[in-house]
Amino acid sequence: MRKYLFCEAGVVEKANWQPNCWINIECPDAADFHFLQEQLKVPQSFLNDIADTDERPRTDTEGNWLLTILRIPVQTPDSKVPYATVPIGIITNNELVISVCYHSTEMLPDFIEHTQRKGINVPNKYELILRLIYSSAVWFLKYLKQINNEVNNAEKELERSIRNDDLLRLMNLQKSLVYFNTSIRGNEVMIGKLQNIFNEKDYQNTELTEDVLIELKQAHNQVNIYSDILTGTMDAFASIISNNVNTIMKRMTSLSIVLMVPTLIASFYGMNVDIHIEGLPHAFALIVCFSIFLSATAFVIFRKIKWF
Repeated sequence: MRKYLFCEAGVVEKANWQPNCWINIECPDAADFHFLQEQLKVPQSFLNDIADTDERPRTDTEGNWLLTILRIPVQTPDSKVPYATVPIGIITNNELVISVCYHSTEMLPDFIEHTQRKGINVPNKYELILRLIYSSAVWFLKYLKQINNEVNNAEKELERSIRNDDLLRLMNLQKSLVYFNTSIRGNEVMIGKLQNIFNEKDYQNTELTEDVLIELKQAHNQVNIYSDILTGTMDAFASIISNNVNTIMKRMTSLSIVLMVPTLIASFYGMNVDIHIEGLPHAFALIVCFSIFLSATAFVIFRKIKWF
């Protein structure tokens, strides 16, 4: 889907392409690729790099074209990894600013709406990239709050009953935190690279750059905090599970010993040898009572040492 965006007291969408517009393309189709390559002459290698879901944040140049790749957060329908990051490429030259993302995200529509609501002016391509990084940091923080809520809900479920589904849920959230941590650090490194590339006086906006760095550091710190908490939670529940298994094994061992006593006596009594009590009228009852007495004694002993 292709949009032509202009900065008019906020980013505004227009129906047709005009010079000095920002071309935003999400989930490009064949027509979009034809437009990029045939009309705008965007290098094919740039489009291939953006298509790589594992592409790290970096910059690249080809002729007078500059490619800036960032990673932005998305909420995925995949239950195995509920939150992940995807690359977005900002392709620029002296006249054009093009953003390409092969995934549909909540961040870009929210960014456009935010600029309209606040009447934010985006005077150049460097500031556009900075504001996109800033918006990505805001969405990282939003998704981190959702992850924290899901962790709390999973903990409450595990306190009632330890189930594999809840443990797997925590493990998948931990994967999301790892992806977030790596992507935030990569975007943070990109700030320094961009400052070296756009070092002309017209591009400088020290206040915005500081705000972006502060927001990224806050997101990075939040990721580390939630990751440490989640790791501690997983370790705690692993210890609880191990302790429960040990308790069950002790009880099963004690029960097998208690039941072994009458079985052992019955085995002796059933041997084809003279045991000198077969003439007693109540020999069987005596043996049964004696077996019960020994089993009860063993049970009391195990209760005292807390094996039951």
